[in-house]
Amino acid sequence: MFKLTHSRAVVLMVAVTLMWSIAGVVTRHLEYARSFEVTFWRSVFTLMALLVILPTLQGRAVFTSMRHSGRALWISGVCWSVMFTAFMVAIMLMPVANVLVTMAVGPLLTALFARIFIGHHIAPRTWAAIGVAGLGIAWMYGSQMAGLPVVGTLVALCVPVAAAINWTVVQHSQRHGHAVDLVPAVLVGAVISVVATLPVALPFEASPYDLALLALLGVVQLAIPCVLAVRCGRVLQAPEMALLGLLEVIFGILLAWVGAGEEPSAAVLTGGVLVIGALVFNELLGWKEQK
Repeated sequence: MFKLTHSRAVVLMVAVTLMWSIAGVVTRHLEYARSFEVTFWRSVFTLMALLVILPTLQGRAVFTSMRHSGRALWISGVCWSVMFTAFMVAIMLMPVANVLVTMAVGPLLTALFARIFIGHHIAPRTWAAIGVAGLGIAWMYGSQMAGLPVVGTLVALCVPVAAAINWTVVQHSQRHGHAVDLVPAVLVGAVISVVATLPVALPFEASPYDLALLALLGVVQLAIPCVLAVRCGRVLQAPEMALLGLLEVIFGILLAWVGAGEEPSAAVLTGGVLVIGALVFNELLGWKEQK
């Protein structure tokens, strides 16, 4: 692979967030596939893509090394499967903007979980950001409580919670000298997601057009950007990754608005400004402290 400089990593990460952000607008154009069938087919195509990408990048020995990996890899895989499944189900139940803003609290939840479970220090600025982001989420959902399904809200919250558990496990493992390769963990997550959703995805109703869109999601929206994001993470600092990752929320809302006519409500925009503003403030200060 070409040498990834800092500037190239930034550009590549912006492209990654753009690829991630197409999920909402693409699902709005599905004809017949719904709920768990959407998750099943996206995970199938993700799995197929990773079975090609992984040995191409790391050689066939990667599958042998996975069998001898520690439990952190498999816990991470379970977390990925929850994120895959919960995200797509939530997208089918609620407006895209609500789901994306809810996902944006992931980095702050990670800081909180790391403090609770592995004793990681939380700076006062991060505590303040967690409080402001919490207010943003409460405002967004509180103002729309009558119009949003409770199940959809709970499913959407599973995404940042699973992400927080995932990164906490990875950090804990790395502290003890056992680095977790996240790309194989994504592969494990795809396998678990396929197996878990198959029984509830039947009978299949997806049309050939639906399958083409879901293949696009599995390969372009999930498999490729996940591999590229891991690559970028070796060059960019954590605050940079978190800040650039927020572009997914902005791109995703705009694409769903322009491409599917899904205009975000005032409550979502207000809550989103609070959540994203809190995260930007926290990460910028963290970046400044590191420098």
